[in-house]
Formats: sequence, C-alpha cells, structure tokens
Amino acid sequence: MTALFLTMILLTVPAMAVETVSTSASAAILMDSESGRVLYAHNADQQRPIASITKLMTALVAVELCPDLSTEVTVRQEWTGAEGSSMYLKPGEKLTMEALLYGLLLSSGNDAALAIAGSCCETVEDFVARMNETAAKLGMTNTHFANPNGLDDPEHYSTARDMALLARAVLEQETLRRIAGTRTITIAERYLANHNKLLWRYEGCTGLKTGYTDEAGRTLVSSAQRDGQELIAVTLNDPNDWADHAALFDYGFSAYPRTLAVGGDQRWLIPCEGSLGRFVSVGTGTDVFYPLAEGESLSVEVSLPERTEAPVAAGGEAGELVISLGTEVVLRVPLYYQTGASDDRAPEGWLSRLFGIGSHKK
Repeated sequence: MTALFLTMILLTVPAMAVETVSTSASAAILMDSESGRVLYAHNADQQRPIASITKLMTALVAVELCPDLSTEVTVRQEWTGAEGSSMYLKPGEKLTMEALLYGLLLSSGNDAALAIAGSCCETVEDFVARMNETAAKLGMTNTHFANPNGLDDPEHYSTARDMALLARAVLEQETLRRIAGTRTITIAERYLANHNKLLWRYEGCTGLKTGYTDEAGRTLVSSAQRDGQELIAVTLNDPNDWADHAALFDYGFSAYPRTLAVGGDQRWLIPCEGSLGRFVSVGTGTDVFYPLAEGESLSVEVSLPERTEAPVAAGGEAGELVISLGTEVVLRVPLYYQTGASDDRAPEGWLSRLFGIGSHKK
C-alpha cells in the first residue's frame, strides 16, 4: 500500500519589474533547458522551413551512430560540390569524423553533412530516415527531414518548439556542446570560424547553430548560461536574430530565475521491518530546480510506501516527488534510498534447530 503525503512548499520569487519581450521572427520560442519550461512563445508550433539549423539533428545522429570521432572518412566525389555553405571537401581526402562535425557546425558545410550521412549509413537516404526516427523519439511531432543539410525542400520542415527539443538533446551530448560552442579552430588543415556571432556578442552564450536560405530566411538556435541556468532560444525567419536572441535571454534570466524546489540534502524516513535500524532515509540525492516568475509557487507531493522490508539496498528507487505549478504537473523526480538496511531477522527454523523444537522423531 502506498501513502501520499502532500507538502506545500512555497517558493515565491520576490516581486521585480520585468518588461515583456517580442521579436521580429515569424516563429520563436524561449525554453529553460533543464526543466523544458517554455518562457516565451510566438507561433511556436507553426511548420516552417528551417535551413541549416537542420544540422543539429545531423550532428546528433552522427554521434549516436559513430561515437568514435577518430574514425577516418574518405571523401567521395558525390559528397563534394554541394550548393551553399561548404567546408570545401576534396574527393579522396581523409578526415576524421570530428573534423567533419566541426565543418558541419562551425562552417555549416553542406558537403560535411553529406559526408557524415554517407559514411554513417549505407546511403544518405538511410541516414535521413534515422534523423526522422530520432525526431519522433524526441517528441518532435511537427518535423520532417528530407536531407541532412537543410536545403529547401517541401518535405523538409520543423517548428520553433521542436527545434528547442532538439537543442536540449544536443546540449546533453558533451561532444556536441564542445564543438558547437567553439569560436574558431584549425582542423584538417582548415581554419574554421563559427557563424554564430552570439558566441562573441552575448556573454554566456554556449552555442548552437545558424541557418539561412531564401525560403527559410534567417534561422537561429542558440543557448546561453547565467547563474547555473541555461536557456534555449529559437527563431525562424528572423531578420534581426542576433538582437532578438539577446533580448530573449535577458528576459528569461530576469523574469524566470532558476529556483530551488527541493534540496538534495532533504530526507524522508520510511519504517523498515526486519532490520535493527528502524528507518531508512529517502531523498533525491541532488538539488532540484525550476524556473519561477514573481509570485509563482510550487506544490510538492511526496509518494512513498508506508513501510518497507529489509534488506534494502542504498541507491534503489523508493518513490517519487510530483511537483506542480498550479494544477499542472511540471516535474516528476525519482526518490532513492539514501541508506540501506540489512535483514537482521533470524533465519527460518533457527529456534527449532537451537532448542530441538519440532525435531523429535517418533
């Protein structure tokens, strides 16, 4: 039987004057990377062409299919000469997967995208199919990829919301975080400069990817950190994207600061049967944060068993915290046993063997 204990934890952000924000984009979103909370949205679910921010998915699939970035790739003729931006690959030259990823994310090389796709799968088409499979797993329900580089195609589109979900997944990959946040590098005998000017213009910018085609206009996915909080901004068809992203970040950090919901040192006790220790302690093991605007508060519902039975292994999952903002559940956080308990009960039949009870034969 499970007991539910409701604890109201009031986490009210002090009142402060925060201006609203707007952009020049056809579609935009601002998301807290850690929690996934949307802090601003405009036409966030409108399907639009996305240009080279596509390459974030190309990079994500690449590190999943080819995690050894020292893998050497021999460039084929059909991967070279792609229209648009390029890292100027030459037929027959050999580059590592890491070099191709730098060319993909810094120089936005359409040829690098083809080389990555063609070397990771039997065909570029197979790689694109994997991109769509990954999109589905990430919950990108309004997205479809037709190529690995983002060149205009009627069957190639996404939304601001879906691209923010993709950005969250990319930022979880330390390799891609490092590459996308690199300003300049010399690799494979090439000097590469990142097209993302926010890396120079906005303090705390950590990435991610620019894009442009005549049909899509200027597209941009960026991320920035401040005081332990990381935000993701996406704009589609935005002629003023550098300034708009800076304004979105300033707004998000000011209006929705990262707030401690549950401390990692907070503990709950569960009675433990069969052990000399009467209780075992339970907790998250880590601090839990959520971005809150002024006047907002969270409620935390603790779901744990009424009692447990030895033996109990430390680190095992015991229950969960259900954290709500108003009537909406915003986080579900596992609770783990912070202490274990041995089974100290005498073995079955111990008294019988010791005192001969029940052991006489007729």
